[in-house]
Amino acid sequence: MTTVGILGGGQLARMLALAGVPLGLRFLVLDPSADACAGQCAPLQVGAFDDQAALARFADQVDVVTFDFENVPAASAQWLAQRVPVFPGPRALAIAQDRLSEKSLFGELGIPVPAFQAVSTRAQLDAALARIGVPCIMKTRRFGYDGKGQFRIRSLADAEAAWDALGAQAGSVGLIVEGFVAFDRELSVVAARSRDGQFKAFPLTENWHVDGVLSASLAPARASQALRAQAIDYARRVAEATDYVGVFALELFCQGQTLLANEMAPRVHNSGHWTIEGAEISQFENHLRAVLGLPLGEPAMRGMACMLNWLGQMPDATAVLSQAGGHWHDYGKSARAGRKVGHATLRAEEATALSCALADVGAALSRPDQVQPVIARLNENGVGGD
Repeated sequence: MTTVGILGGGQLARMLALAGVPLGLRFLVLDPSADACAGQCAPLQVGAFDDQAALARFADQVDVVTFDFENVPAASAQWLAQRVPVFPGPRALAIAQDRLSEKSLFGELGIPVPAFQAVSTRAQLDAALARIGVPCIMKTRRFGYDGKGQFRIRSLADAEAAWDALGAQAGSVGLIVEGFVAFDRELSVVAARSRDGQFKAFPLTENWHVDGVLSASLAPARASQALRAQAIDYARRVAEATDYVGVFALELFCQGQTLLANEMAPRVHNSGHWTIEGAEISQFENHLRAVLGLPLGEPAMRGMACMLNWLGQMPDATAVLSQAGGHWHDYGKSARAGRKVGHATLRAEEATALSCALADVGAALSRPDQVQPVIARLNENGVGGD
């Protein structure tokens, strides 16, 4: 029986393990925390990601290694890759960990990106603001996610506050200034590439964020055939250039019919959670198939789907489970402000039914602000067409 090793023990590892059970797979999770939620579904080895003794014990027990999140040290991935197959490869992981390398790669592949410039000193910040203009965003090059490690610079007067907030990290993780994009909406492509180069992309997804954290995702996104094809082509370029193996997400800003790449996530992704019930195969199973060298499943939709993220603490499940297409996912985490603790997916055959279900759930849970943007999109004469 094949054992899959997962570096990181959060909800993504948990859902990977759940998806692997029907495939007859075993799992071993490595995480620094003894209460990592994936440990409720798979054996958990507690250890630091840069502890070579822990990595050696881990490698001895698994047949292939993958990741739960992208901030696993690339050096550890490289060390493991000398002993056991590691997917996605350490190179893809290293590129995705550094916003400067990532943006540079997009540019080399002809994928439009917002203006950007690396910054390592206060004087360089002033120079970047003069070239890029304001508003803009200063970010750490590494380790930032879900809105962390970022400072929005609305005017030149904010430069000092931005440097006070992030400047100390210039020497350790690096900084980058990115031009602000007045986008119409945020889209993502969740795609899989197998060991032999087979490529499959799920339908384009539209996403809504609150304070930099995903709040809701809707699939399929309302988009022209040309826009959908362009988004998938960009994802394919990234996958092939990095010899990627596994599932990843390419996050995009949309301005009319123009797409700009924001970032890639070298792992299964929050905006693909709807695939568990909303597609013929989930992102989690396709990731496992990819890293094991199995044929990829067909990522066709089952009707329409909306995923709602639960942060801080789990709401009551009754409103969602009362819906015919309601599905509930509790990650088994303790409550904590801002923490991703679960999600729900609502599925329906057409836009009106999904809109009604979302309205019922939003009212029952007193979350109208979370569902209203999705309902508004659904009511724009249908979703998914030209």
